[in-house]
Amino acid sequence: MIAIRNGKLITPEGIVEGKALLLNGGRIVAIVDDVQNAPETIDAQGRYVMPGMIDIHSDKIEQFIQPRPTAQMDYELALKECERELLMMGITTMYHSLSLYQDEFFGKSPLRTKESVLMLADLIDGIHGRNHLIHHRLHLRIEIDNLAAYDIAKEMIAAGKVHEISFMDHTPGQGQYRDMAIYMDTISKYSGREIETLGAEGVAAYHRNKPTLSFAQLKELSDLAHEKGIAVASHDDDVAEKLAVNRALGVDISEFPILIDTAKAAQAMGFHTVVGAPNILLGGSHSGNMSAAQAIREGCADILCSDYYPPSMLHGVFTMFRRHGVPLHVMVNKATLNPARAVKIDQHYGSLEVGKAADLIIVEELDGYPVVTDVLVDGRPTARVGYRR
Repeated sequence: MIAIRNGKLITPEGIVEGKALLLNGGRIVAIVDDVQNAPETIDAQGRYVMPGMIDIHSDKIEQFIQPRPTAQMDYELALKECERELLMMGITTMYHSLSLYQDEFFGKSPLRTKESVLMLADLIDGIHGRNHLIHHRLHLRIEIDNLAAYDIAKEMIAAGKVHEISFMDHTPGQGQYRDMAIYMDTISKYSGREIETLGAEGVAAYHRNKPTLSFAQLKELSDLAHEKGIAVASHDDDVAEKLAVNRALGVDISEFPILIDTAKAAQAMGFHTVVGAPNILLGGSHSGNMSAAQAIREGCADILCSDYYPPSMLHGVFTMFRRHGVPLHVMVNKATLNPARAVKIDQHYGSLEVGKAADLIIVEELDGYPVVTDVLVDGRPTARVGYRR
């Protein structure tokens, strides 16, 4: 039995003070006034106690495997180093987002091939039987012009190696790259050579003529995922017509809707809406699209993800609280309970409630920034850090 006392408990409904959190067998067993018969006590020292964050979209693992284009590290070494950083960022469940691309307009990456994705899937699947720190999950991102991804995804879903799938379409002229100029500027900054050899007209012609996965194939993948209890996401929805197609496909989650009106329409149709926390820290979208902070203020953003910068999760929560006046528990829900609901794991994770897994972080504000001082995963103290002055 572990008792966490003297903390500000962030529950789904608000902040509770003067109570102790009792943990046993990896679960939260009680929230009580007095601590009795607890062999171990953690003094939160007036800090916030909140659920460990659940990041359902992040490709951070790629930076640990390939820190430079010509340097590729051992995959398991990279995963172990990545999770140590994630732990102290307050992320206790990570859905590593691995992509299956067809073209190389965003640069040639050996990590976005069938072989690498399968290797990482096997590693994520097996890591829980060895020494590890956090819960690792796999979010398989399927670019719809990658025809080979259909069979790959079917096999991975059947094998239980996938925990979330998403359908992506980075074709310029719609979605994230509605503005062709922004698309051309973006791909020119990557290491792909197609832009140099084809030119703007050649790139546009390629996208006009490329084959894509059919509605029937995408619907089959969505149905197979749902049979396994796996959530399905769309990516960069921009118009109501696309939302309607995704609804017909059985999509559950709308990631990064492009416009405020699109996000509101997605919510009205029953989608969970996801925004990137880096967008909050940057003051807007780096692609010129919807402001995440505005979407949160207007109530049409349900979930925060880190996208490519995991530190942004905790900082995004506190930025919206301190600078924009959004209640802290509301923001914490967007990084914990709401993503848990979206990927169908909220029975066990995502909130400080009796019966749920004791994945917890203790947070202090120092020099105007939130920092994680303690982490518990499945009720086990996993990390602790003390700042000096």
